[in-house]
Parts: sequence; structure tokens; C-alpha cells
Amino acid sequence: MNKTAKITILSVLSVLAISASILALLFWNGEILINNPNYEEYPVRGVDVSAYQGEIDWQTLASQDIDFAFIKATEGSSFTDKRFAYNHSEALKTDIRIGAYHFFSFESGGDTQAENFIKAVPKTENMLPPVVDVEFYGNFSAKNTDKDAIVSELKTMIAALYSHYGIHPIIYTAEEEYALFIEGGFESNPIWIRGVYSKPQISDGRVWTFWQFTNRAKLDGYDGEERFIDMNVFNGSREEFENFCK
Repeated sequence: MNKTAKITILSVLSVLAISASILALLFWNGEILINNPNYEEYPVRGVDVSAYQGEIDWQTLASQDIDFAFIKATEGSSFTDKRFAYNHSEALKTDIRIGAYHFFSFESGGDTQAENFIKAVPKTENMLPPVVDVEFYGNFSAKNTDKDAIVSELKTMIAALYSHYGIHPIIYTAEEEYALFIEGGFESNPIWIRGVYSKPQISDGRVWTFWQFTNRAKLDGYDGEERFIDMNVFNGSREEFENFCK
């Protein structure tokens, strides 16, 4: 290989390395998204938020083609998100549909977790179903969790929420947790699946109802320690969404 060829190859490699670095930086800063679902296919979009988004101006947030919002309410048997009451009351003043979610603990009973959620989340007109977020946290993984025990407590919580609200709760989860805990069961519960790197493929072929397609979107209207916001789509038309769980 002559000197000119070597210089050409090095130049090309340098350009590729710089381009990759720029793309990585743009992704990290939320300027480009790996997933960007087509609006024609998924016209109904929404966010999910917690105290990490800080104080939210709900009128501003709702004005950015947002149709729904899931707000963190509780976690485990005793924790309540410190901004839930404010977020919930202010979000209800907008035209978007509102729901609340609970982070499921592997270390608490399903009955006491349901009590915690019910205490925090009032019944409201046209509310979205309550959500139970089932995902690994801390040191928990598929290797050190008791599947049967967790499924049993999850069923207890879901039954209690259904009894109170009269709506089948949504289960939020990722593909790994779905395959371990949800697959083959919970047929009445809509699935909200996480897939921030690609379109999710549910292990048993079940059709999802909501898809969290990115955790690195940026919108106006909040100023918390978390500068990004999660974005989601509904798997259906606007008419189907309006009739969803009414």
C-alpha cells in the first residue's frame, strides 16, 4: 500500500470516527431519537412524568401535541411521589387524558401496595386505567427473583385496583420482565411496553396498547433535575383512544 492510499484510509477513518462521535453526542443530548414512530401510524402521543421533571407547566406541556399523560403516584407500600398531588390536579385542568402509575416493589405485598395507590389516586371522570410498573430495580434480576411469588403479589394488587376503580389496570414493563412475569397471563390487562432502542417484540406475540419509545425527548414546560421526558404512543386511532376504557 502506497503512502497516498494510507493517508486516504486514515482520512476516511477519521471522518467516520468524528461522525460517530457527533451522532452519539446528538443522541445523548436528545437532539435525535433512535425511535421516531410515524405520526400517521401512531397519531396519539403522550408522556409519563414524575418528580424528576420538577415543576410542570401543564398548559405548556399539553400544547405540544400531547394527548395523554401518566403521572407517577406511588411506589411500594408507603412511598408517594412528592409532586403527584400537584401534577394530578394541574393536569386535570388541561384537555389531555390523565392516568397514574405505581412502581411495583418485589419486597412488599400486593394488597398493601394497592392500598397505597388507592389512597393517593382519586377516581376521576374519563381517567386512564391505573398502571402497575413491573421492572427490575436495584440488584434484582431474573436470576434472583421468585417468579411465582412476584406473580402472585402482582395478581393481588391488580385485582384490588380493578375492584376499586372498575377498570382493568395497565401493566408497564420491558421485554425481559414481560417474558418472565407476564407472558401467558394477565390477559385482561392492556400492556404498556418499553422499547427505547427498537420497536418492541413481545415474546408471546401479544399486541401492546402503549409503547414508550424514548426516554430522551425534550419538551417545553418543565424544569426539573431530569432534562429529558419519556414519550409514548397509543396503538390505535384517535377515535379508538377516545373510546379506550371509557
